[in-house]
Amino acid sequence: MIVAAVLFGYTALLCTLMPRLLRGARWAERAPRLGIAVWQVLGVSSLAGAVMAGLALTVPTVRVSADLASMLQACVMALTAQYASPGGAAAGAAGAVLALAVLGRTAWCAGAAVLQIRRERRDHREVLDLVGRRDAVRGVVVLDHAEAAAYCVPGRHRRTVITTGALQALDDEQLTAVLAHEDAHQAERHDAVLTWAQTLARAFPRVPLFRTAETEIARLVEMRADDVAAARSGRLTTAAALLAVAGGRTPAAGLAAGGSTAAQRVRRLIEPHRPLNRARIAAGSLTAAAALALPLLVLGGPAAAAMQLNYCPDGTPPSQVTTMR
Repeated sequence: MIVAAVLFGYTALLCTLMPRLLRGARWAERAPRLGIAVWQVLGVSSLAGAVMAGLALTVPTVRVSADLASMLQACVMALTAQYASPGGAAAGAAGAVLALAVLGRTAWCAGAAVLQIRRERRDHREVLDLVGRRDAVRGVVVLDHAEAAAYCVPGRHRRTVITTGALQALDDEQLTAVLAHEDAHQAERHDAVLTWAQTLARAFPRVPLFRTAETEIARLVEMRADDVAAARSGRLTTAAALLAVAGGRTPAAGLAAGGSTAAQRVRRLIEPHRPLNRARIAAGSLTAAAALALPLLVLGGPAAAAMQLNYCPDGTPPSQVTTMR
């Protein structure tokens, strides 16, 4: 029971406290790739904490044995002892419902999101093949439209799309920056990152962590793509390019260089560049790794201790079996 309580408390703290501490963090803007990883780790760790808390309530920890028959006997005896009392049965049932509900809801929403995104991308690619024309030199699809817009359609049959309005508004260096931005989205699979964040936000819409993570990750993936473009074309050139395409509309199936965060990102690009040093990046990475491993360590500690216990001594009746949750 103590293990389950610790995991419940850990998950609750992640879901309520961390969004307040990390929302709009300046360090994440200075190292957007690390910020994206941290938000992803927090989401995975909170899910793992909830599922493992349910498992800790449902299944008692038993001694691991090389003898399969003895190990199975230990499992049966431990389960019998736990579910013999009404309280133990109720806790076990609640834990099972929690674990299955979290896993089932996440899997259902993830599957629905993937199917929807694939359908939207397929439909949009068919439209592009009909109304757009391929530019083999630039490797893009050109749309005849006065609005300056640029975006990519990720996936196996990826497309990078730019309008004639954008071609007229951008000079060669700015166009290179915009295309580098879209290439970064596709090379680093930002679409998959966003899909996972959106899945958690839709699966558990009342959890502050997941709502905040969806917004923050959407902002940080654009900043990360900006940094890739700036490394190639310069920060001021990239800022000017973003201004030129900031008002362009983006289909649901695409990722765009413009968008609602363009103004904030332009200010970031024209300010003095102050990336995080290696020591801070290493510290952040270690902290994220610890958060990811903590639920396993909390559940694994009692499991390791249980390996020293003998659940199946000769002649020991089931009523004397010690269980741990």
